[in-house]
Amino acid sequence: MREDRNEMSEDEETASPSDLGRASAGTEFPTAVAGSNKSLAGEYVSPSPDQVLENVLENVLLSLTCRRDRNAVSQVCKSWYRAEALTRSELFIGNCYAVSPRRVTERFRRVRAVTLKGKPRFADFNLMPPSWGAHFTPWASAMDQCYRALEKVSLKRMFVKDADLELLSHFPYFRELVLVCCEGFGTSGLAVLASKCRKLRVLDLIDAEVTDDEIDWISCFPEGETCLESLIFDCVECPINFDALERLVARSPSLKKLRLNRYVNIGQLYRLMVRAPQLTHLGTGSFSPSEIVTQGDQEPDYVSAFEACRSLVCLSGFRETMPDYLPAIYPVCANLTSLNFSYANINAEQLRSVICHCHKLQIFWVLDSVCDEGLQAVAETCKDLRELRVFPIDAREDSEGPVSEVGLLAISEGCRKLQSILYFCQRMTNAAVIAMSKNCPDLVVFRLCIMGRHRPDHITGDPMDAGFGAIVKNCKKLTRLATSGLLTDRALVTLDNMGNWLGPCRLLLLERVTWD
Repeated sequence: MREDRNEMSEDEETASPSDLGRASAGTEFPTAVAGSNKSLAGEYVSPSPDQVLENVLENVLLSLTCRRDRNAVSQVCKSWYRAEALTRSELFIGNCYAVSPRRVTERFRRVRAVTLKGKPRFADFNLMPPSWGAHFTPWASAMDQCYRALEKVSLKRMFVKDADLELLSHFPYFRELVLVCCEGFGTSGLAVLASKCRKLRVLDLIDAEVTDDEIDWISCFPEGETCLESLIFDCVECPINFDALERLVARSPSLKKLRLNRYVNIGQLYRLMVRAPQLTHLGTGSFSPSEIVTQGDQEPDYVSAFEACRSLVCLSGFRETMPDYLPAIYPVCANLTSLNFSYANINAEQLRSVICHCHKLQIFWVLDSVCDEGLQAVAETCKDLRELRVFPIDAREDSEGPVSEVGLLAISEGCRKLQSILYFCQRMTNAAVIAMSKNCPDLVVFRLCIMGRHRPDHITGDPMDAGFGAIVKNCKKLTRLATSGLLTDRALVTLDNMGNWLGPCRLLLLERVTWD
């Protein structure tokens, strides 16, 4: 199961194709010399009011970055529509089928960054056929013809071919590639991209499915000092050339983010950290030795390596974690704002030894193996927590869930600044959910998944309507609401009554509704 990490959305444009063409090719520019009111013949030319307004508007739009504000500006009139198109450098499209690539490239001619989303979120749960679509190829071809100054591409749930990556590598100024939950490409495509993009700053592969073509793509980065600032490949399920990776890290002085896959053991992690003490975000890889250390062998001083990384604010990874190595991260815990233990099978006591140092933590992901006691420890220490995700170590419906309403209640009482929660459990009560709604009124995202089907309040036996209704009534900032458990039509009545403000909220009922 892959979790959603980025959100993308974009309003559909409403202009006709003829307007799109005029916005790029038919705009008339003044004939006066730039920076003056004189014509080429030397005579003073008084600019027309429309010309003055358009020049001022373009200068103002250059500083307008919010895409919703720009969309609103483009709907005022045709001249504003044209000016907005000429000054937009970043494009954000939440549905790759909402508009054609040709229409986009005809209207926006000066784009340097593109963010594009393909399949809906249901694809993360294998609820869509593999051949659904969301191909990046037509977009890549259109951008190749029109956006020669392209610098950045961010894709989410798109089908990307190796040929698409090769096409991106031909852009002379290309610097950043982020692929989230994408598929269709392999290590051969990464090799071409690494070898040809000499100015590459960001290569982030997040929850992507990368085919192993048995190509050593890490070795393909150019020799000499690189511009790399972020390298994320923790989702790549194939071994990498560690010696090449170590050399790459050593010649990347600007590298701030590095997330390693499970084929990098803790001994190799130590060598990389010594080479890059400037890291701010680190994914640790497996966080266990490659083989059992025999008695008498001298292990590296992992504590000193973490002590040297004074800028670390985000830690993740911890795949195949051996709890004996967790004390190595103690020196950086005090500065951490984000900690991801969603791959670490640790218990409450092991978590408590780490979390007691994390007073600045704002984002925390963890497995439910920490039990309610572990969540109570989080509530005692992390008073500034904004986002919590609790994932199941066993997602079967009939499993014994180690977290319950006790952990949720503790979090609601101790972490009152909470804005986002994803909570998997086997049992829940209305009282705990109601307490969450009252103690954490700033919630923007509330996702509660009771994994057993049609589960009522496990203490009273009542439907979960009261808890659901409390969240809807008390958390006025909600933009995403997903809930499960036994619900009746009373829950829908609550939705109907609160419809005035719940309009922007995305709602997902994970259970069928029982009608009284």
